[in-house]
Amino acid sequence: MTPKTPEQSKTIMTDLVLPSETNPLNNLFGGELLARMDRAASIAARRHSRRIVVTASVNHVAFNRSVPLGSVVTVEAKVSRAFKTSMEVFLDVWIEDRESGIRDKANEAIYTFVAVDETGRPIQVPEIEPETKLEKERYAAALRRKQLSLVLAGKMKPNDATELKALFE
Repeated sequence: MTPKTPEQSKTIMTDLVLPSETNPLNNLFGGELLARMDRAASIAARRHSRRIVVTASVNHVAFNRSVPLGSVVTVEAKVSRAFKTSMEVFLDVWIEDRESGIRDKANEAIYTFVAVDETGRPIQVPEIEPETKLEKERYAAALRRKQLSLVLAGKMKPNDATELKALFE
């Protein structure tokens, strides 16, 4: 398989926060933001793998800023690393100021997707070749996150988590 760049999976979804999507404080429901991120991430994973993809996990979500009613919200997703059949997708959420048009990062998340065939069995995906400094940082960190997840799930012995051990040496 020919490796791909994160840019080839880039997905940008922009939408408006409507009254039916807000909580009593007139901010976007967290669950609504999670759903938007899941859709953008699944498109990015599908673009990378060109296969059916399923959400395997939501590894990290940071609700750093609330998203007020009427905000223009942009979710940007890119595959940050591909493993054998799984892909880590990093998401950045931006809020656009209604008057100035200036965009500020509000939230971020990391999802994992698995590519599957028509019967639902995992299928191999292309590797990722990061290009930018940020893509390279996210690529390297993805392996540490995967090893940590495997150790916590009891699927990897801590001594075998070489990337994690390297952090403490």
